[in-house]
Formats: sequence, structure tokens, C-alpha cells
Amino acid sequence: MKTVHLQQGSPEWQAHRRTTRNASDAPAMMGVSPYVTRAELVRQYATGVQREIDDVTQKRFDKGHEVEPLLRAMAEAEIGEDLYPVTGVSDDRYLGASFDGVTLGEDIIFEAKQHNAEKRKQMADGIIPPVDYWQVVQQFEVCKDARRCLYLCGDGTEAGTSRLWIDREQVEDDIPHLLAGWQQFDADVAAYQPEPVRAAPVAAPVEGFGALSLQVEGRVIASNLDAFKARADAFIARLPKPDELQTDQDFVDAKEAAKIARGEVDKLRACKASILASMGDIDAVLSAIDMIDASVTRSAIALEKSVKVEEQARKDAIVRAGADAVRAHYDQINATMGEHRILPPGQLVQDLGAAIKGKKSLASMKDAVDTAVAGFKIAASEQAERVRANVRVLEMEQGSHGVLFPDRVALCATKTPEDLRNLITARIAQAKSDQEKREEEARQREAAQSEAASAVPAPVDAKQHAPVAVATQPDRATLTPAAAGARIKLGDINARIAPITVTSDGLRTLGFVPAAREKGATLYALADFGLICAALQDVLADAAQQKAA
Repeated sequence: MKTVHLQQGSPEWQAHRRTTRNASDAPAMMGVSPYVTRAELVRQYATGVQREIDDVTQKRFDKGHEVEPLLRAMAEAEIGEDLYPVTGVSDDRYLGASFDGVTLGEDIIFEAKQHNAEKRKQMADGIIPPVDYWQVVQQFEVCKDARRCLYLCGDGTEAGTSRLWIDREQVEDDIPHLLAGWQQFDADVAAYQPEPVRAAPVAAPVEGFGALSLQVEGRVIASNLDAFKARADAFIARLPKPDELQTDQDFVDAKEAAKIARGEVDKLRACKASILASMGDIDAVLSAIDMIDASVTRSAIALEKSVKVEEQARKDAIVRAGADAVRAHYDQINATMGEHRILPPGQLVQDLGAAIKGKKSLASMKDAVDTAVAGFKIAASEQAERVRANVRVLEMEQGSHGVLFPDRVALCATKTPEDLRNLITARIAQAKSDQEKREEEARQREAAQSEAASAVPAPVDAKQHAPVAVATQPDRATLTPAAAGARIKLGDINARIAPITVTSDGLRTLGFVPAAREKGATLYALADFGLICAALQDVLADAAQQKAA
């Protein structure tokens, strides 16, 4: 790590931050910051225009500066060493980090966060708070000598502070992912096209059609409405109750009562119609109001449906544009991948659609999709780099053993370089072992054949031993060329000498080796058949003599 000697918060320090990719921006770059969206961060880096700090944010910053020295003192007491606030950059000056504290030997770094109930709950479960995770990862990458990080979150008091030790091994595997994220971020900054800033939409005032005004003169001359209502209530009270229906008479009486009740309702409605008819103007007005009500209701429902359909179309367009951007990134990568091309995720559109769930405005939906698209691009670039690394490993390690890797495309797509290197070594070693085994078996066969050939007995006097049964066998010297090349199967020999049976090993001990093999059958020279029979006679004769003795 290279140290930059600047006071944190000073104008010079602010200017320095604009020259590096800063650890405090890493969460927003990775799309997990609750304070700044990835799209906002891209815009800031591309235009140089920093967002305005509102009063709430400034108070949060001020509180953090107030708590930080208290937490640093607690950290020093736990570590047993002094901690120094340091601004550092990576050796290539690409990444930057402002450390709340680093030990003199740079083996321990310290990160302070003010009290946050959610973070402290996560820390109690041994979880690095996701909102700060990528900041810690970048701090380890900037300070390569650091082996541990003490992460404190609290108000500066023992009771109000939680602590979590983070080892480099916990986050080290995510450093390449962080670097790939910044590379994709740089590409997005370079491709940034400013869009006009629009205020949040507010519904325009809609002029209605005025208030209905009616003046009605008239009065009821005579009415028994109160007595009528009382009789109606009494009638309803006398109607049979469902739990009282027991006998057939009960059901007949209930049906009749219901029939009377409907008749009374019909008379009541007829009376109402008669009253309205006697006031023609009022009847017409009420009918017109009903028509207007129905017409306006239909228009409102149709408009709401249209808005809903159009909003869905806009959502679909945002998701589709995001998917097209991801596929274009894969196409760009695959232009140099040859047979090792990579494919976009099968659930790409569904995952992008999930990113806008719960978003209310089109602007927030676009920000969410843009962040998700960046994540897919980062993953694609990492995958491609891993495949390229595997291809290089395969080319260097396989040597002349390419035939052992017919599945090279699948291996490069699924293995890590280290796993692939181990697999290559294992396959080559196995192939060499198999080859040595085959060569050893071949040498043993040659030695056995040579030994058998040297153990052939002296030529048998065919005239002395030939029995009458085989006296007609032709002498080898008198055979025609065609007969001299004739063959006889071992099975046919056994058929001729049945019930005696011989094997190829038995014939070999008698000095007769196969002349050829054909489709699994052992063949001997036909001209040797008589000699074989003579040799067998000698064996039988010797056996008879041994028994007699």
C-alpha cells in the first residue's frame, strides 16, 4: 500500500478521492448501498458533479466523526497497539481507501461505524453487514499486508458498541469480484450518456363537469308512512324462523308467508313508481343522473385499465432493454472465445423482472434494472476470464496429450484453473501408467513365446510312431503349396481325436505352436496333424509304461 499524506476531509483529500476508485463507494458500485444508487454513482464519476449533502446526511456524517475517536480508543485497547488514520492507495494507484485506523505494521486495520441496530444484530450472528461488506473487501485489497480487520459499530460506549473480527480469508475470494465490478463500472462511466433530469411526476389538475344543482319544491300532503313502516316491521317479526320449520304444515305456511311478503314489496314499489311519475321533472333528473353516473364510471374504468396496460408495457420495455444489454455484452465477449463461448443465464429476464418488484416509479425501475444489468455483466466478464485462464492452463499443461481431453470445452467452462491443472496432471499420469502396463504385458508375452519356442522337443520319428489310424496322413515334404498353407482349428483336432481332448497349452508343451488366430479360433498347420497324433501316442505309451511299472 502507498500512503497519501493528506488530512481526511480536507479539500486536498477531496481532490485526491476524485483520482481513485474509493472504498466508501464500493457498496454503491456493487449496488447494495441504501444511500446512493449505482446509477447515481456512475453519473457522479462521469460528470464530476457531486450530489448535494442534505441536512440529514450531514448530521449523520457529523455524528460519525464524533463517535470515531471513541471507537478507535476502544479498538486500541483491544488490539494493544496504536491505530493511525491513513489514506492509502493500491500499488497501481487504481483503488483508494481512507482507513479509520491501521497499526504501524499494517497487519491490522480498523473500521468504525456509528450505532445501527440492524448492523449490530447481523454482527451478533457473525455476519459482516452487507452494506459495508464491499468497503471492507476493498480495504484488504488496498492494504495487502493486513491480515485482520476489527469492525466496530456503536456509540462509543462499551454497552452501546458491538465488535466483529474479520480475517482476510473470509473475504479474499471476493477480491476478484470487486475488481471485475470496478472494471464494469469504468465501462459504464465511459459509455455514460447524460439524461435530462426530470422532477417527480405530479398529476395535472383535471377539470370536472361542475356540481349538480337542483331546486325541488313540493311536500307530502298526507301520508301513513310511519304506521305503514310499523306494520311492515311487525309483519317481518311474525315471519317463520328457519329453526321453527319442523312439519309439512310449517313449510306450507312459510311458503305462503314468503309469497305474501313479495306481494307487499311489489305493491310498495308500485307506490314509489306512482309517486315518481307524478313528479315527471324529478324522475327525468334522477334518470339523467343515473346515466351520467354510468357513463363517467365506464370512462374512469377504461382509463384505469389503459394506464395499467401502458405502465406494464413500460416495465416490460425497461426489462427487455436490460436483457438486450446483457446479451450484447455476452456477444462482445464471445467474439473472442471461439469454441469456448459462454451463454447468458437462462433466467435472465425473470431475474431482471424481479429487480423492479416493489418499485413505484419508472425512474426507480430503470435504476434497479441498470444495477442488475451491471451485476450480470460483471459475472459474465469474470466467467470469461476464468475460461480464458483455463484455456491457457490446458494449452501449457497438456503438451502432446491433447487426445486425453476430448471434453476440454466442458472442463474449461466448469473448473477453476487450479482444479483443471490438477486434473490434467492426473490424466497424463494415468495415461503413462496405462502405457507402461501395456508395454510390460507385451514384453511378458514375447518372453513366454520365446521360452516356449526354446523348449520344443526333438523331432519325432513319424515312421516309427505313426499308428495305422493316421498312416494315411501326408508327409509335410510331399504337400502341395496349397496344402502346406492349410489350417485346422483346435476344435476340429479335438473332434478327430475324440474322446481325447487337448488344449493349446498342451500342444505347446509338445512343441506345436498356433499357426494363426481367426475370429477367436486357434489354428494349427494341417500338415502337423499327423505329427500331433504321433506325439500323443508317445504320451499315452509312456503313461501305460509308468502304470505297468
